[in-house]
Amino acid sequence: MMTLYSGTSCPFSHRCRIVLFEKGMDFQIVDVDIHNKPEDLAVMNPYNEVPVLVERDLVLYESNIINEYIDERFPHPQLMPADPIMRGRARLMLFNFERELFVHVRTLESSASSKKDLEKARTTIRDNLGQIAPLFAKQKHMLGEEFSMLDVAIAPLLWRLEHYGVEVSKPMAPILKYAERLFGRQAFIESMTPNEKAMRK
Repeated sequence: MMTLYSGTSCPFSHRCRIVLFEKGMDFQIVDVDIHNKPEDLAVMNPYNEVPVLVERDLVLYESNIINEYIDERFPHPQLMPADPIMRGRARLMLFNFERELFVHVRTLESSASSKKDLEKARTTIRDNLGQIAPLFAKQKHMLGEEFSMLDVAIAPLLWRLEHYGVEVSKPMAPILKYAERLFGRQAFIESMTPNEKAMRK
């Protein structure tokens, strides 16, 4: 049985919960209060962060690594593209998400960020989402018609836009419609903690 140590409001943990529910398999979720972490977390992950996945002798951390492992271990429904070229492109897009979007999410999640840093992070996220918005005027998901790991990766951020104080501009309309499609998925609904549900009015 897989066990996921998951922050109840952590966007990176949220990604892993979405994948577990998409797969519809047996697993256990251990809620972690990120302001009062259990001592064994630092033993499992030297960076003392969630999410952490434990399965027998295997311990994994970093949400994208955890999610690819789950996807390979339980191939249905497949969330990474089957074609090696498309899979390579998907991995590159996931990497770009971390560099261009989620590095700023970490700033917004950090209690040490200055007011200036927070404003810069919000503006950069808004601008970067605005750049990819036109994509969704033509297709349902990141890679076309099929739901994939890229949709999983970005969904927690889209859910938290208002919570993070990211201003939503008119050019982002297609991405908001796309977000509603993601939020309507059964696995997304089941993946949410009470803390996450409270983030949107």
